[in-house]
Amino acid sequence: MKQNTEYMFYDSKLALSASDLQDLYRFTRWGKSRSIEQIEKMLEGTSICFSIRHNGKLIAFCRVLTDFVFRGSLWDILVHPDYQGKGVGSQLLQYALSHPALKDVPVIVTYTSELVTFMGRLGFEPREGLMILQRRPMEYS
Repeated sequence: MKQNTEYMFYDSKLALSASDLQDLYRFTRWGKSRSIEQIEKMLEGTSICFSIRHNGKLIAFCRVLTDFVFRGSLWDILVHPDYQGKGVGSQLLQYALSHPALKDVPVIVTYTSELVTFMGRLGFEPREGLMILQRRPMEYS
């Protein structure tokens, strides 16, 4: 957990409830139909979750699927509409991408058509059908 003057940052699934997360998904076009049961199952299968709370309320979330060595994929980048445009999403992703468990993973990908400009400011480059943050050149043997 990390704290700044306004927000509490978390790097654990235990900091979330499926109902809190469902409240955030309702603001998306692609996640508003997710049930509590589906969200619980999704959280079980997720490698690491990141979230931000303000005054106890869940206001931002993202999750990563990874092997913690070579590759990771970033999913479900959510910021409550009342907090969009205030730097919360950038803070969340900077926290996630610099986290000790992920900072040395050389390739992180995400699939988005809605956040291309935002993700570009964080070092992701558009590739066909995805965005990629490549910290080191890929090596093939």
